[in-house]
Order: sequence, then C-alpha cells, then structure tokens
Amino acid sequence: MQPTFVLVHGAFANSFSFAPLQAELGLLGHRSVAVDLPGHGFGATYTRAYQAPQDLEGLATAPGSIKGVTLADNVAHLVGILERAKENGPVILVAHSRGGCTATATANARPDLIDRIVYVAAWCPVDLDVNDYYAEPEMATVDAASLGLAMAGNPAELGLLRVNFRTADRDALAAFKAAFLADGTEEEFLTFLNTFQPDENLDVGTSADRAQAATWGTVPKTFVRLTDDASMPLAMQDRLIREGDALTPDNPYDVRTLGGSHLKWLVDPAPAARVLGELATLPTARD
Repeated sequence: MQPTFVLVHGAFANSFSFAPLQAELGLLGHRSVAVDLPGHGFGATYTRAYQAPQDLEGLATAPGSIKGVTLADNVAHLVGILERAKENGPVILVAHSRGGCTATATANARPDLIDRIVYVAAWCPVDLDVNDYYAEPEMATVDAASLGLAMAGNPAELGLLRVNFRTADRDALAAFKAAFLADGTEEEFLTFLNTFQPDENLDVGTSADRAQAATWGTVPKTFVRLTDDASMPLAMQDRLIREGDALTPDNPYDVRTLGGSHLKWLVDPAPAARVLGELATLPTARD
C-alpha cells in the first residue's frame, strides 16, 4: 500500500513551510500530511504588538498560547495524527530540526504506528539531552546568540521563547540568514522568515525522552544529512548517526545526503522529494 509521509516541523516553524515539498511529493504521486504541533500554525499567537509599526514593549510582555506546552503534548498530538494516517496504510514519519525531539519521543511511545522514521538534520538524542549537545565540540561553530539578537521578553517570565522575526535590525537579519539559509537569495530568506512564528515552547525533553533501543530502535530509520547546515553542523549530524547506530547496531541508519543549508531543502524541495520517494520503496519492520 502507498505510504503516507507525515511531516513534522522544527522550532518556530509550522506546517506552512512544507507546502513546496508537499507539492513536489504530490507530483511524484505520494501522499503527505504536514503537522502543526500544539501552539503552531493557526494555533500560534500573533499579537498586534508584532504588527507594523511594532510595539516592542508590548511584544515583550504579551501572553502566548504556547506557554505550558510540553514535549508530551507534542507527542500526544502526533500520536493522534499517526493513528489516523495508519488506517490508510504504512506511515513514514519525517522530522526536521527540533521536530526530531517529538519524533523520537513518539517512536519511544508508539513504534507500532511508524513504518520508517526519517530525520532531516533533526535531533535524535541518544547519549545526551538535547540542550547538552550544544556544549559539545561539534556545535562549536554554531552562533547560539543569533536568536538572542531579536529576543523579545524574558523566557522565564513569559513561559516561552519569543523572537521578533519581523525585526529590521540588519545584524539580526544577517545572523538569521547565515544560520538558516546562507545559500538562498535575500528574497527567499525574507519569504521564509515570514513563515516563522514568534513563539516556541521551552520543553525539549529529558533523558527519558532519548532514543530507546527497545522501542525507537525497532523502527527502520533514515538520516538525511544536510552538508552546509550551519544550525546543525555536519559533524553533529554524523555524531547523532553514530550514536544511533551504536544503540541499535542491528538496525543502523540508512544515510542519505543532500547539499544545502538548514532550510534549503524546503526552499528547493525537488531533490528532497526524490529522496523521500525512494524511501517509500524500502522494506519496513512489518514487511
């Protein structure tokens, strides 16, 4: 039976960013569903303070709907979608960036709902918690302060992360472009930036949410490396692959590689769609 690709976005993103990829998948004859995790998409908060002319003081204090949303909430939401998709045949779960945390925890909880899990430069913590990886040598080149250039409000007081992606600050915009889409045009970068939402939840999980061999480890898995990714350097992507393979040596990653930055595969999605199409023909744990 034809599989359904279930697409899970990363931080500050939503289902909207997958539209070009879904178009390419559809033209290749594949079915796909793009997920909005809780507090994302039309569930996100866009205050009048975020509109132009901006009210920066108001933006720093306005409440956001994503406050209190946890990784467990994300997992519960995704499980519900996977249950519905599974009624129509095999499911290939595709996660990008921070979405890998949700995908991994979901595979720990309900591996029976997933026929293949695909990480596209996405977090799959094995040896460390996600936040702890940022102190490792593989992340030394990442400009962790770039989001801080446009941070709005105090995360501890807001109960969420808020970034002013509609800033006109040239330094902040240059940092964002270098981190996310250094190989894109200025127009592509600004267009993508306008699909971002300002708020993100704080919870990326604990050691209990790392990949578990007995559950996550039973699902066939693919890692799509992005060679020019400045947000998750290739060295970190390769480390996650090594850790996953060490955890489940009898079920190693199927590794694919695409050129480009953290977002280029979504701006120019035809190569990624072809790779995903190839994965639809691979055997699964339940074949």
